[in-house]
Amino acid sequence: MLYTRLNQLPHARLGVVVAKRFAPRAVTRNTIKRVTRELFRTTGLPPIDCVVRLAKPVNSKDGPATTAKLKAALRVELTRLFAAQAKLVVAPGKPGLPSTPPPPPGSP
Repeated sequence: MLYTRLNQLPHARLGVVVAKRFAPRAVTRNTIKRVTRELFRTTGLPPIDCVVRLAKPVNSKDGPATTAKLKAALRVELTRLFAAQAKLVVAPGKPGLPSTPPPPPGSP
């Protein structure tokens, strides 16, 4: 699940919440955070605050902590979520998220 909000900074910020009840192993939680940060850095989002939160369990203590299948599923879902936010940037003068902040008064 992705929550977003505009910010007044020139860059996007990220928060990641991985609850123990959805990913009981620390290795799994760290993998989710690592993959999320990697995709966030490479996406190039507008100046927004993003909070990524798990909405359902990803594995249990019975199976392996991380798998290639889990990492691939995370990449697909996070890419989809971040791409949807990146599309909200529109040309200047049109409604939506601003693509660049307005220049300060008195600048050439």
